[in-house]
Amino acid sequence: MAQPRSTADDLDYWPEAEPEGASRRVYLGIMQDLEERRMVPGQRLVETELAIRFGVGRNAVREAMQRLAMRGVADLSRNRSASIRQLDITETMEVLDVAAAVTSLVVATAAECYDEEIHAAMIDSAIADLAAVGPMTESHVFSRARRHFYRAMLAIGGNRELKRIFPAIGMHIIYSQFQSPRLQSIRLSDYRAIHAAIVSKDIAAAALAGRQHVENVRAHVIELHQERSS
Repeated sequence: MAQPRSTADDLDYWPEAEPEGASRRVYLGIMQDLEERRMVPGQRLVETELAIRFGVGRNAVREAMQRLAMRGVADLSRNRSASIRQLDITETMEVLDVAAAVTSLVVATAAECYDEEIHAAMIDSAIADLAAVGPMTESHVFSRARRHFYRAMLAIGGNRELKRIFPAIGMHIIYSQFQSPRLQSIRLSDYRAIHAAIVSKDIAAAALAGRQHVENVRAHVIELHQERSS
């Protein structure tokens, strides 16, 4: 039976208040598989296979897939087999539009609320973890460090609505579809700029850095899409 790792990273996948259980195990396992490329966008999700793999009943699988659909990870469209969601280029741009606005707000809110005595260790540790990982490391390792960084910003900002909606933005699907070492390098550089704006308590610079980060991702995604289409 597959047993996904249970770490603090799980809190990005499942709200802290959710109980332990079979459906949670399936949910976390699929999220981990997507991050580590054992599952890819467009791949079918077969209830019976997942039930056997995770050692759970089919009801638990259905509950997990409903949660995945709410997160924008699973496509449960009628008259089609359930699958990992796959974005076309138009949907990708729409996700990035939302991500740009929300990321800008997350970073600006963190800069506004930043208190060096309270928050320095948290945000400095997060950016140090990203720097230690580096852009050439396996994508799932980089992604865990990235989540640590965003968790720190959300904790500093303290906005409960941002904590609720930010994990639902479909960036995890975009990063799965458009993986590249160069994209990781772009993200690392942007995160350093974001960190600098937050610890300087420069709200305008933070908002700009958050939005610019997503625009840099957008430019590279368009480049990769054009390369694949040619």
